[in-house]
Amino acid sequence: MSHDISQSISQRSSGEKDQENHRIQQIGDELKRRCQLHETQSGNSESNVSIFEIEQREAESMAKENSYWIPMNNVFSLGVPGPSGNENDTYIKDNTIFKVNNLLNSQGICNLFNKIILHNTIFPETFYYFYGITGYDGRSIFPIFKQDLIKNAVPATTIEIETYMAAIGFTKDNNEGRFSNDVYIVWDVVPRNVLKDVDGDLYVIDAEIKYK
Repeated sequence: MSHDISQSISQRSSGEKDQENHRIQQIGDELKRRCQLHETQSGNSESNVSIFEIEQREAESMAKENSYWIPMNNVFSLGVPGPSGNENDTYIKDNTIFKVNNLLNSQGICNLFNKIILHNTIFPETFYYFYGITGYDGRSIFPIFKQDLIKNAVPATTIEIETYMAAIGFTKDNNEGRFSNDVYIVWDVVPRNVLKDVDGDLYVIDAEIKYK
């Protein structure tokens, strides 16, 4: 199995990364605002409609209004299908990997946006850029993010992961793959989510993160 992951994007300025995090934050804030407005305007008339469903419809409307809607039938144009996990389907094109997130681990799009911003803050070497939203009209939708691609990477060992996390200021908790510092708790930092390139550099490509 290929273990291609995202390339370190040190060639991109910190200013560009700050702007992208700000853009993701703005999209998330606008989505929250629309969801709250929708709930207020609907009152009890949509008592059987879940918050998740409201978020999906509002996110679909936003994507179409702002030209980042990608019909599901066009997803394969992103690139060649790559390795997929329980949360992302991936597509590879040139030096970029696109990740279509199914929201299984994030409990909603706004929560996913928040996690992406935290990931970008803690692990800038595997910085996520928001690309768009895909899905079928009026049905489930899936955010798409992209990263730079790195080839010929292999899963890091548990010892390598623990050494790396200690080097960036995190302390190992009792549970495997779980670390914390004064600000964040990070978990699921296990070999399938941490890869090593040919130079021995480690890249955390995915993790669950929250404020402490």
